[in-house]
Amino acid sequence: MSTDLKDKYDSIIFDLDGTLWDSTVNVAKAWQRAKEELPFVKDDVTPEIVSSIAGMAYDAIFEKLAPYLSEEKRNEFKALSARYELNILNTEGGELYPGLVPTLRYLKTKYKLFVVSNCQCGYIETFLNLNDLNETFMGHQCYGTKSQPKFQNIIDVVHDFELTKPVYVGDTQGDYDSATKAGVPMIFAAYGFGEVNGKPIATINQLSDLKTIM
Repeated sequence: MSTDLKDKYDSIIFDLDGTLWDSTVNVAKAWQRAKEELPFVKDDVTPEIVSSIAGMAYDAIFEKLAPYLSEEKRNEFKALSARYELNILNTEGGELYPGLVPTLRYLKTKYKLFVVSNCQCGYIETFLNLNDLNETFMGHQCYGTKSQPKFQNIIDVVHDFELTKPVYVGDTQGDYDSATKAGVPMIFAAYGFGEVNGKPIATINQLSDLKTIM
């Protein structure tokens, strides 16, 4: 990790899960609670399963979890899971990656910061509120807002905030593909949930590495 990206960008757009925090244990707990209340859902939900589908759009996640269900029953499972997810996260939160707060405070002095995630509405707000980070980020966008793909949400943030040299930080192939499609270079967070086949402009092994390279 010797890349020097100082003074090359005006803004940083972050993925959330696997990049800023790990909420898989509590998300799995929420979805499992929903599963146990709905007799038509067959399979248990574990943290390992949640981490394996992290980064997918919220609708696609539940198609993956329960492909055998009708759309009506799948939507019922998704809605109950989403409600329990926010309830649990609002009280128990997720695990912040080491150095998150000081790293973000440092970066905020030099860059405009944003979050773009494939999560449901309210999820990013929960992360920000729990960790007193509302003033750290200038804006955010998620799948739940417009049900549009991540690359389009990245484009919208770039356009809405008139960013000229943004960079994206993410941890999965989906992040890399979305950033590339949006025309934004990506820094790969190798400590997260996934792997990347491609050419990210840099790889970080811990979040605080950004203080060195940016």
